[in-house]
Amino acid sequence: MKKIYLFLLPLFLVSCTELKNAMDTLNTVTNTDIANGLKQALNFGVDDSVKFLSRENGYYASAYKILLPEEARKVTEKLKFIPGFQNVEEELIKRLNKGAEDAASKAGPIFFSAIKSMSFDDAMNILMGPKDAATTYLNNKTYNGLYSEFSPIIDQSLDKFSVQEYWTKAVNQYNRIPFITKVNPDLKDYVATEALRGLFSLVAKKELGIREDVSQRSTDLLKKVFAKQD
Repeated sequence: MKKIYLFLLPLFLVSCTELKNAMDTLNTVTNTDIANGLKQALNFGVDDSVKFLSRENGYYASAYKILLPEEARKVTEKLKFIPGFQNVEEELIKRLNKGAEDAASKAGPIFFSAIKSMSFDDAMNILMGPKDAATTYLNNKTYNGLYSEFSPIIDQSLDKFSVQEYWTKAVNQYNRIPFITKVNPDLKDYVATEALRGLFSLVAKKELGIREDVSQRSTDLLKKVFAKQD
């Protein structure tokens, strides 16, 4: 009986070795896997961000609310003492946040296109890097292009809610005040910048969730790739 066991032992060891090799092959994460996994995580982040910020009061009633720039607040601060302009600051904030929410609803395809065409110089270091490394990489590599495509959409959305028309009336009234230094801040550029900042912040939050919470890895690719950084 012992001879039979001894005869079967090499076969058993070979089978175990083959099984281990097969498992190692299945568990191997290639650079292509990592790059695709990072892109998938970013796509999910963009999708969640767009849905959140494009809903009613997505910007206005959240931590991503866009306030007026300092130079614009100088205008509204003076105007609140002039009849008809007491609520100019809050009205402007409401309108520009509605514009940002409207623009955010159209931001998805711009982001998805940028992510699809993006190549990773060192996918492994990004995977093993800081918790927002993929989002930071996306920002660094695509921001200028994203801004160029997103800015006209912001312009259209702000015009939809008459932000520039309302702001022009406020600035004209402000510039009539004696001895005042005339101003005319570019609200469209400011809102585009702040709207993108909110989108990137939420994408980073989603990336953090996928990295730290296994339950958020909703595909086999995400599970395979991000298990490597655990």
